Amino acid sequence: MSNPAPVTDWVHDFDHTDPTWTENPYPIWDELRVKCPVAHTNRFLGVYLPTTYEAVKEICYDTDHFSSRRVVVRSVRPEPPPPAPPITSDPPEHKRAKQILLPLFMPDEVKKLEPRVRAICNELIDGFINDKGCDAAARYTKYVPIRAVTNMFGIPETDGDLFIKWIHEILELGLHDDAVVMKAVQEMMAYFTGHIEARKKHPTDDLISTLMNARTEDGEPLTDMHVQGALRLLLVASIDTTWSAIGSSLWHLAKTPADRARLIAEPELLPTAIEEFLRAFSPASSGREVMKETTVSGCPMKPGNMVLLAFPAANRDPTVFPDADKVIIDRKENRHIAFGVGIHRCVGAHLARMEMFVAIEEWLKRIPDFRLDPSRPTTWSEGSLRGPRQLPLLFGKS
Repeated sequence: MSNPAPVTDWVHDFDHTDPTWTENPYPIWDELRVKCPVAHTNRFLGVYLPTTYEAVKEICYDTDHFSSRRVVVRSVRPEPPPPAPPITSDPPEHKRAKQILLPLFMPDEVKKLEPRVRAICNELIDGFINDKGCDAAARYTKYVPIRAVTNMFGIPETDGDLFIKWIHEILELGLHDDAVVMKAVQEMMAYFTGHIEARKKHPTDDLISTLMNARTEDGEPLTDMHVQGALRLLLVASIDTTWSAIGSSLWHLAKTPADRARLIAEPELLPTAIEEFLRAFSPASSGREVMKETTVSGCPMKPGNMVLLAFPAANRDPTVFPDADKVIIDRKENRHIAFGVGIHRCVGAHLARMEMFVAIEEWLKRIPDFRLDPSRPTTWSEGSLRGPRQLPLLFGKS
């Protein structure tokens, strides 16, 4: 497909896949908050972009005017959109779908996975610690959540590169090419159909079997389509967001030796620092579909348009966060919404926090001195997820 025209007017013609946005979106959001807190573009069949904390929260809580049946802003809008409950569910179905997943991601359940995640981190570090450096995105940050989620699902860790391919196709390549998305979804469906059928013959105690054994309020089992959609959601959401968050955190620490030294000297500060990394480098934006005419922050919104909920922009709103563009690892007041807000707040927040904590803690224990490699650039993902896709680091003091 042809490349979209470059953006020259962010207020009236923004594009979240534009190279300028991909490289450094923060000045764009700063400009829009001042000029137009809810921008609009005719690209992607019409999309609104709220950039303030207030506007993003208002839309998240308004399930009457905004539907979650589509959560990725793309150039096409298939009917019906492929379901991935609960993220694509609206009330009242949403509550029932989310309640099925919540017990699987409560703190006690996440705690059980922590020893394996810690072992995964050290196994990965063993593979490059004796080198002079590494691409941390390729060798570390993406494989922490991949190997964690495969353990939860009871599927082979060696399938990880296949998952990365699907995620890249759905969240990046497919934004302008529906055929790419549909192919990836079909491949995922075939993959999980195989695992579902195998568990019907030989039940296991993993997450896939747990979903298959779940029951609705009426005592009925979930349909295979529901199980399929939930598995696709959990696979995509649990890998890309955490991969991005861990990578952005290491990127910051690589270029900020004072923060790195402080976390090593004061390891008890790490949980607070994790929250600040989540605020400052929130990885995910999410879509909503305008269902009924309404107004947000003085901007009329028309049905037939999408909304790109820029949680990263909201978390940089200076009216809510003093020194919003500074990373303050001991920030006391931190009401960030990196995991969303309202009924669709991320069900995997406890898991993501644990993986971030363990991945950064183990890295700092074993590689306390590291820096960005000046000979190779850091590159960032395109679209509604933002995180380093190449993160070349050098080890040792400069």
